[in-house]
Amino acid sequence: MTDYNQFSHVLNVFHGRHLPEDGALLAGYAALMEAYDLKVPLPELLAAISKKHKKYQQNGWMMFTPRHAPHDSLYGHLTFALKYEGVNLAILKALFDTVDAKEIANIVKMEPTGSYSRRIWFLYEWLQGVQLELPEAAKGNLVDALDSKLQYPGPARLSKRHRVKNNLPGVPAFCPTIRRTAKLDQFIEMNLNEKARAALSAVHPDVLMRAAAFMLLKDSKASFAIEGETPPQTRAERWGQAIGQAGTNTLSHDELLRLQQIIISDFRFTHLGYRNEGGFIGEHERTTGRPIPDHISSRWQDLLTLMDGLIETNELLKESDMNAVLASAIIAFGFVFIHPYEDGNGRIHRYLIHHVLAEKKFTPTNIVFPVSAVILNRIIDYRKTLESYSRPRLQFVKWRATEKGNVEVLNDTINLYRYFDATRQAEFLYECIEETIKITLPEEVDYLKKYDEMKIFVKNYIDMPDRLTDLLIRFMNHENGILSNRAKRKEFSALKEDEIKTLERKYAEIFSTR
Repeated sequence: MTDYNQFSHVLNVFHGRHLPEDGALLAGYAALMEAYDLKVPLPELLAAISKKHKKYQQNGWMMFTPRHAPHDSLYGHLTFALKYEGVNLAILKALFDTVDAKEIANIVKMEPTGSYSRRIWFLYEWLQGVQLELPEAAKGNLVDALDSKLQYPGPARLSKRHRVKNNLPGVPAFCPTIRRTAKLDQFIEMNLNEKARAALSAVHPDVLMRAAAFMLLKDSKASFAIEGETPPQTRAERWGQAIGQAGTNTLSHDELLRLQQIIISDFRFTHLGYRNEGGFIGEHERTTGRPIPDHISSRWQDLLTLMDGLIETNELLKESDMNAVLASAIIAFGFVFIHPYEDGNGRIHRYLIHHVLAEKKFTPTNIVFPVSAVILNRIIDYRKTLESYSRPRLQFVKWRATEKGNVEVLNDTINLYRYFDATRQAEFLYECIEETIKITLPEEVDYLKKYDEMKIFVKNYIDMPDRLTDLLIRFMNHENGILSNRAKRKEFSALKEDEIKTLERKYAEIFSTR
């Protein structure tokens, strides 16, 4: 049996994170991590017992009063964690890999009808893929595996054996979770998708169709630009067409491969399909060529397990009532953290945002929100969002440099990629979608209306072919409503000065509210 004294830890600093006060006792997941020396990334929030008789939150710590102190045992701290911190699958998996299965069985035998003992029992068997030598639960009210007051649940599936409703938002092979936050609750209550539909219903179908085509191309170009690429127009258009089909094809290994083939037209120097070696994002030392990783991809040996899990989780969430943006964050960011391909991961990651939103009917039919364009404008925040996952995990990956300047992962890292907290990613994605719906989408529609108005004026004022009219307006756009001296000398040398002034005045009148 466990020596329960091992849980009594008073620390001032825990894994580099300072506690808000001296003499505080670790509780819940922090106590379990310390007691069992669990090598896992720190949660966003940890818990400790304060000497003060008030609850407060500071510097990544949730401080609880002495009356909240758990029984100083494995069961006590597990119960505290589930009650106040939620389900942290990464920590639970590391813990269950460490403790003797008999200790979990004894918890259930001690309280066979207890709600927390049955949740622990269910989580153990779900994560470990084994059954303890225990009979099925015969009594006890049904209890949720995940507390919806603390985290956003997936669809409920009954586990009769434990009398537990499995509402985890994934499957054992891939199950990120998202903490319930005031920010995300506010976003969900906004019903942004309904606002977008209402706004678009007032737009003339012709204008809406042109806006949709423009936004597809804009999103495609922005997605390439995020990767530092400026593709030929035909390549950008081809990827834009693929984005426009998001949500129509079922997500599968073959579908993901098809997307990679669209992105990368020449595979002479890029491996087609899932990686058969390591992968990382970062730089190389100039002299030695040694990798300097900012992110290390999952081991290639784990890719089929992880991708099977991601695809299965997408199917699970697709038919559920889980919020579309939260589901999108789980699938899209989970994909890019796994980084299954040698190239094309970033663009497919952003495609998956569209795919899940379309699949769950969040986006209006035939409309793609140009989320990538907003991400491009917020590229620093985007990188910070990615790094908030990647950087804390680098210390848990043992690797060596290969002769090709790549990395070879030497330890078991699969749990880093299938069990993580996607709260920051969900909040960032919701921010981008809000900006897309409230600002970018109305601006695109408004611009097209004004563009049409200006085009009609030009056509009525001067007998000019459509090609030159479009070119004239584009030139004026680039110069904030002024026709440049170069354009006056070349393409529009036939225009008189008074005609140019009239055109510039009209442009200013029409576009003054842009």
